[in-house]
Amino acid sequence: MEPKTRPFDHLRTTLGEYISSTPPGEKLPTEPLLARHLGVSRATLREAMRHFESMGLLRRRQGIGTFVVGHPRVLEAGLEQLESIETLAERIHLQVSMGDYKITSLKADLKKASALGLTAGDPVMEIARVINADGRPVAYLVDTLPEGILSRNEINTEFKGSVLDLLIKRSKPVLAYSKTEINAEQASSEVARALQIQRGDVLLMFVAYLYSEAGSVVDYSYSYFIPGYFTFHVVRAISNTKVYKTQSEDAGGSTNHLN
Repeated sequence: MEPKTRPFDHLRTTLGEYISSTPPGEKLPTEPLLARHLGVSRATLREAMRHFESMGLLRRRQGIGTFVVGHPRVLEAGLEQLESIETLAERIHLQVSMGDYKITSLKADLKKASALGLTAGDPVMEIARVINADGRPVAYLVDTLPEGILSRNEINTEFKGSVLDLLIKRSKPVLAYSKTEINAEQASSEVARALQIQRGDVLLMFVAYLYSEAGSVVDYSYSYFIPGYFTFHVVRAISNTKVYKTQSEDAGGSTNHLN
């Protein structure tokens, strides 16, 4: 006997078929009309639609409506090597561009100061921008750097969206490695506006610390990604714990653990 399909799973299947039959770029019916057509409440429909938004198949424009995007090309990256979105896009011949950006000079609060190894109140530069692909925003990036690492003139003349690429190009300071925390986070009002999504939609969020060869943090960043456009993977070696018995062990000695 086959298991019964849950109502919500059935709704997602039906909605998925409806989206697949709608040409990319076409606007879906309003939520009340679509909910009536599918025989569900607006709240249930909205929950199901979030699934397809997260896959990048739908794009909701506040006050305008919801549009079918089609299947986006996915930017895929391993987490073992730090690369910019621009580098990843170039690899699959996907055209990306920087949208709106904002440069702000401010005094570091306790959180930023701690991340950058500064004292609260020290001057820092914040660079916030949107990255577009396939004609829509797919990432929102915010970098904070100690004052003096980059100049406004450099950013205005050479910056194309990636602080990493700009620092590598100028080779000063010399970069060594990056540490990254990966989370899933609901979009705040600011991030939702930038990415043209709904507040509360779930995004991939990277918090990264970029270190120089001198051991100092030269860039502290928050990166928000729409999941349907990005796939991240990790390749890890297998660490086997082996126990070797030595002659001394046979004679009552200790066991050596090699990881």
